[in-house]
Amino acid sequence: MKKVLFTVVLLIAFSMVFAAAVEIDMWFHSGRGAERNVIQDQVKRFNEMQDLIHVNAVVLPEGSYNEQVQAAAYANDLPDLLDLDGPYMTNYAWAGFLRPLNDYMSEELKSDLLPSIIKQGTYKDKIYALGTFDSGLAIWGNKKYLEEIGARIPASVEDAWTREEFMQILADLKGLPEIDYPIDMMFSDVGEWYPYGFSPIFQAFGADLINREDFMSADGVLNGPEAVEAGEWFQSLIEDEYVNISPPNDAALLEGKAGLAWTGHWYYNSAKDALGEDLVLIPMPKLGSPDSLYGGQATGSGSWCWGITSTSGHPYAAWTFLRFILRPEEIVKMSNANGAVPSRKSASMLSELYKEGGPLSLYVDQASLISVERPVTPAYPIISLEFIKAIQDISNGGDVKDSLDNAVEEIDWDIEDNSGYPMD
Repeated sequence: MKKVLFTVVLLIAFSMVFAAAVEIDMWFHSGRGAERNVIQDQVKRFNEMQDLIHVNAVVLPEGSYNEQVQAAAYANDLPDLLDLDGPYMTNYAWAGFLRPLNDYMSEELKSDLLPSIIKQGTYKDKIYALGTFDSGLAIWGNKKYLEEIGARIPASVEDAWTREEFMQILADLKGLPEIDYPIDMMFSDVGEWYPYGFSPIFQAFGADLINREDFMSADGVLNGPEAVEAGEWFQSLIEDEYVNISPPNDAALLEGKAGLAWTGHWYYNSAKDALGEDLVLIPMPKLGSPDSLYGGQATGSGSWCWGITSTSGHPYAAWTFLRFILRPEEIVKMSNANGAVPSRKSASMLSELYKEGGPLSLYVDQASLISVERPVTPAYPIISLEFIKAIQDISNGGDVKDSLDNAVEEIDWDIEDNSGYPMD
């Protein structure tokens, strides 16, 4: 009843203040077709269900999305509502491009959101962005091949493969005549996939992208002994021909040419169509020591989210639409389309994919037990860029220590050049 009264009061307030429908502009990245279709359908239904707010949705190419947003920000030409890749939120908030959402959020909504969603959207104790979904990173496998080599299929996060076990499985898969390369690690997706998909390897070994105590330096954590060990192990996968980078084939598992795929939740629908009952979801392996920084096992988290810009002339209208797509039933629509982890606990309970015992429930367990968010710092864009460069160098046979030292030098220089990114 309280929700109904709140909605009625809100609509009355809009009708009293505005003689005509308020128009708000919304930008979002093109993403995958299924994701794009859901957002466009949500905009259409929202516009049709009431006549007080009209959302103008603009789709921008994902590959150049961040650059276009940054250019618009500095030109003072941002829309009211902005879709943004989670790790970049902090930089936008620090620059003053986003409006805090705390005053718009109810306690009910805040308590229902996954902790990772709150953590991703928070900077300097204020929430600047909220997502309708979180991400999942794990290993998809072909059960037929794994059974053929006698591999154990883990039943839980705690039951994951050890490094030794994982390497033996790769060696055994390589011996199957159908296999070109044992594991596909999506090397064609150069960009944010590299820090998202590969930094958990470094974290599992006990390294990290930056010192998270004060976010002032990457020295010693991105180029220390643990990081070098992680980089050398990663490089060995390529040298031993367990993974192919030239040319990469991101459909290798689907085509029966690989036994495993190191990738995210977005792979589910196509993998299920290709492998059917032979598709299995396997937790991230235990690559490092249990005594290391992250306990020897890590997975990525965070994804695209929504923020209201500081230049918006209609922030309450923008929040009304954002609140609409944050409804549990709307979140499930998106989750069904892209396989992503629902951002609200109540939505997970409605999801056939993510409810307890569902085919993707492992992602929820990993998010609770071993997920490590990409660094929440305004320096993240440079951290991401330099890590990508280092991974490219390492993948192409470069000296691991030199590649990581170069990344650390550039990251630390950027932080120093920006006086530690102070926020007034």
